Amino acid sequence: MKKGNTVFFKNAPRITSFAAVCGSKEKEGVLGSYADVTLQDDMYGESTFEKAECKMLSTAISLALSKGGYAEKDIDALLSGDLLNQIISASFAARDFDFPFLGVYSACSTMSESMLLGAMLVNAGYCNRVVAATGSHFASAERQYRYPLELGCTRPPQAQWTVTGAGGNVISNEKQGVKIVSGTMGKVCDFGVTDVNNMGAAMAPVSGIIEPRAGNRTLTKN
Repeated sequence: MKKGNTVFFKNAPRITSFAAVCGSKEKEGVLGSYADVTLQDDMYGESTFEKAECKMLSTAISLALSKGGYAEKDIDALLSGDLLNQIISASFAARDFDFPFLGVYSACSTMSESMLLGAMLVNAGYCNRVVAATGSHFASAERQYRYPLELGCTRPPQAQWTVTGAGGNVISNEKQGVKIVSGTMGKVCDFGVTDVNNMGAAMAPVSGIIEPRAGNRTLTKN
């Protein structure tokens, strides 16, 4: 059932397993204790940050499967993405698994979109179990969106940091786990933010905590 931008799931798909990998900086945050794996080295033993990002995502997916007692044959599809061009980390991570892959790109809401689409597939009966996952790496995102770390550019004090981490969860039609009751599809709204270092200004309105103005339009709280 759909009301406005929100989809309500009649059959209540469930999150039956989950896993997370994070960097050392993220481990220090309030959610750090919930991570299954913490990187001691941001390269994660790889030769590039992009390869490390791919490895984090593969690890999160594998852990989500093993923690739930699932084999690859139990999964009908992987819905995953990342922040890089052509969602390359997710695409390469998908090579490690023997189930269909649907690539998703929604920037910082990629996990939310993956879970929404995955829940739709399970709720409608097209799939019994899917994996929704996403990953990012601070260094690979800096290289793509701002400046490569190798340039040694000075970051302004207000600059936000892209997370180094990955997460995956299994969404299933089983009668256990956390119910997914509904999901809301968002709209693209341009708030006129042009500071590439201030990602927070572009994303904060989503939570409805400010009332920005753009031109002659007043943008109200969600």
